[in-house]
Amino acid sequence: MAVRRETGGWGVNHGMQAFVEVRDLTLRFSGVTALEDVGFDVGGGQICGLVGPNGAGKSSLFNCVSGYYRPSAGSIRVAGQDVLGVPAHRKVRLGIARTFQHPALQPERTVLDNVLLGGHSTLPGSVLSAMLALPGGRRRERALAAEARELLALLGLAGVERTPAGDLPYGSQKRVEIARALLSRPRLLLLDEPASGLTHAEVGELGELITRIRADHDLTVIVVEHHMGLISAVTDHVVALVGGRKVAEGTAQAVQSDPVVVSAYLGVA
Repeated sequence: MAVRRETGGWGVNHGMQAFVEVRDLTLRFSGVTALEDVGFDVGGGQICGLVGPNGAGKSSLFNCVSGYYRPSAGSIRVAGQDVLGVPAHRKVRLGIARTFQHPALQPERTVLDNVLLGGHSTLPGSVLSAMLALPGGRRRERALAAEARELLALLGLAGVERTPAGDLPYGSQKRVEIARALLSRPRLLLLDEPASGLTHAEVGELGELITRIRADHDLTVIVVEHHMGLISAVTDHVVALVGGRKVAEGTAQAVQSDPVVVSAYLGVA
């Protein structure tokens, strides 16, 4: 796919059914424009990379998709459904789950308890409390715990479910967060800088993991990431932001060779 450099609008992946549709997204804070007329599509089952220098608007866009920010203009549709206006705590019920740049775990609670929060997040608190008081609810809780252990094993964390999450190495904490997201059975997984703080070997393992869970769980994935090696290894499609605007999109190789991206993101004249 050739690089497309645009100042606004949209028009990518026309040959593939779009699962995520971002249209003319604009976000302003007290007169400061964080995003301006950003638009792109992500096809169902794709891994899309979102790249750009610090301050490019990547996290702002993620926060719009996941419900933490309400954009000033534009639209976001997931599986044909308008997801703007849905608060963050309800997005998981729409099949949207995310991780964070810095793992948002409860460090004093066990790894298993942290992962189980992903399964519980699909239920209102009152329903969960009532369910757990019933024999059927307890059976569901045991089934969730078994599923959580399977996810931990998939992510290379078998045997640590009783360990306090805060006692794990940083890279392992990131995997716990991925397991928690997967337990909510999402259709769209948002990964916010999953390679941050990882060693070179861990980044390689992470790339294999992302492609495997995409296939095994039938996911569409959007990855915000600075590690271009990971982006090149796992993505089908890349969108580059600079200064809150989309400046290029296409394959990882094409985007990385674009002069605007090379200058702004890689810091090379």
